[in-house]
Amino acid sequence: MKNFKLIIFAFAFLFTANSCSDLLDVTPKQVLDEALLTKPADMDGFVTAAYARMTDIPSWDSPFSPWWSGSLRSDDSYKGGGGTWDGGDGWGYMETFVSLTPNGWPLDYPWYVSYQVIQRCNTAMQRIELISEEEYPVKNNRLGEVKFIRTFTHFRLKQFFKYMPYIDENVVGATAEFEAVPNREKDQPDDLYLWERILTDFKDAENLLPAIQPEKGRINKNAATAMVARTLMFMAYEQDDRHRVVNINKDRLNEALVYLNKLTDQEGNAVGLQEDFAENFEVDFDNNTKESIWEIQYSIDDGSSTGGKINRSEGLNHPWEWGEFKCCGFHHVSYTMGNAFKTGPDGLPAFDTYNDDDYGDYIKNDDGTVSNDLVDGGNERYFNKYTFDPRFSHTIGVPGHPWKYDPDLIFERRGIRNGAEYGYLKSVKELPHPGCGCLLYDGWQFNSMNKRMIRYDEVLLWKAEVLIQLDRWDEALPLINKIRERASKSTARLIKADGTPVLNYKCESYKPGVNCTWDKDFAWKAMQWENRLEMACEGRRFFDLQRWGVLEKTMNDYFAVEKNRFSWMDNARFTSGRDEFFPIPQPQINWAKGNYTQNPGY
Repeated sequence: MKNFKLIIFAFAFLFTANSCSDLLDVTPKQVLDEALLTKPADMDGFVTAAYARMTDIPSWDSPFSPWWSGSLRSDDSYKGGGGTWDGGDGWGYMETFVSLTPNGWPLDYPWYVSYQVIQRCNTAMQRIELISEEEYPVKNNRLGEVKFIRTFTHFRLKQFFKYMPYIDENVVGATAEFEAVPNREKDQPDDLYLWERILTDFKDAENLLPAIQPEKGRINKNAATAMVARTLMFMAYEQDDRHRVVNINKDRLNEALVYLNKLTDQEGNAVGLQEDFAENFEVDFDNNTKESIWEIQYSIDDGSSTGGKINRSEGLNHPWEWGEFKCCGFHHVSYTMGNAFKTGPDGLPAFDTYNDDDYGDYIKNDDGTVSNDLVDGGNERYFNKYTFDPRFSHTIGVPGHPWKYDPDLIFERRGIRNGAEYGYLKSVKELPHPGCGCLLYDGWQFNSMNKRMIRYDEVLLWKAEVLIQLDRWDEALPLINKIRERASKSTARLIKADGTPVLNYKCESYKPGVNCTWDKDFAWKAMQWENRLEMACEGRRFFDLQRWGVLEKTMNDYFAVEKNRFSWMDNARFTSGRDEFFPIPQPQINWAKGNYTQNPGY
């Protein structure tokens, strides 16, 4: 059970106002009027309502779910599920970048729910501002928390759509005033004004938030510091109206470095790397690592009518009818991503040859079918041929290998729902051990493991990126090596029942003059690769490629290989100037009565 339970109070339902339906303008019956909630004791309820809306979204297309928005649309992963028909008119279009329209079903709901979260934050801010700090000593803390949640939601919308209406606490929800806020202001030449507002709000949140929160689960200053740096990094890669990076702003990067240093200067005290990479992906370590800077809180059996604040956004990703898992076999690791964990004789990534073959080549009968017996044989033929970065086994569940660090629980072929179309490499970071006591099944499969949204390992990689772009690549070397050295040592849990390693692991650090030439070009490639391996299938990849301006080449190179593996990839094609961002949902354009401008290409 989480220390900080996110329970929605009865009045919290009032805060869902603002969306595309006029029905939301009607005051519901038998609901407490928020105007009656004026006491200091009431204020935490408004804040809790904002936190809660991030977790009680009853859908897998949540704006806070990383798998479909950042992994599915990159070279990290495949959709999975029962077949190309299963969610194919939404997520399937997203992963191949064809046929996605403003009417696509996965787009309107994330937009709609995001503005519910934003409006709950704005309501909380409006109410809290009416109370003095003397009456409500944690006033600034709570203002910082809801401002962070609101700004992070705006940040996600910015990543998704590039242009969106920026709604602050001065705009009343579900009114003509809200409708009149454009997603793209006519007097602005580009999207920089939106980044500036996000940056200002994250800085404000940082100033308001405490370094340490007495209740675990509440957002603290470090989370805001990290998001200030993250925002500045996105701002630094300046884009034109066709989403091409036209300039890298060194001033922005230097400012980002100031905030990154605030975090890295704390290493060894408040923040740092866990000794074992595995501890970032186990439910026992919820709110219990120095590596986690911010995590969304989930719970089970907390007394709520729904059974808990369960993670419904990734409820489709569990194995299919295997063990205690019931549903639904989505989110498979791509063969390209799996291959990226191969290492060469020097223990470094096989940068140029990693994707020459794949796991699927080794497990097929002559007629192309796969049997349970041959899966294990195929495992031996494929895995004995190569050495691997240990993060392969932290990221990927393979038939015949232990599931989630349990040498007595072997993942079976039957847990793969449709290997013929989506391969046999199951994403596991977001999934628990079935004996965790954190599973809930109500027709769909869910779990209550927290979602780590910001970790210290990625902060180190952000800092390495900034240093390389500032021509200080020698300073990036120890940061990247620190990540690789931790990966190399994270093998204690990766064992079979007889105590032997699951795979032949080999992961070496970069040693200039010995196994590499550490110039700027090589440092940049090493940083990008390390970022890819460390954060694999966690929803970061698409947005990193988006920021760097390399989506078109990366994705079309990926499709050129993958179409030889799966026929459903035949028509996949990334179109520059369009596919970097989603279209603005048509129902929202209709609701805004012409105040929204559609993105180019749609």
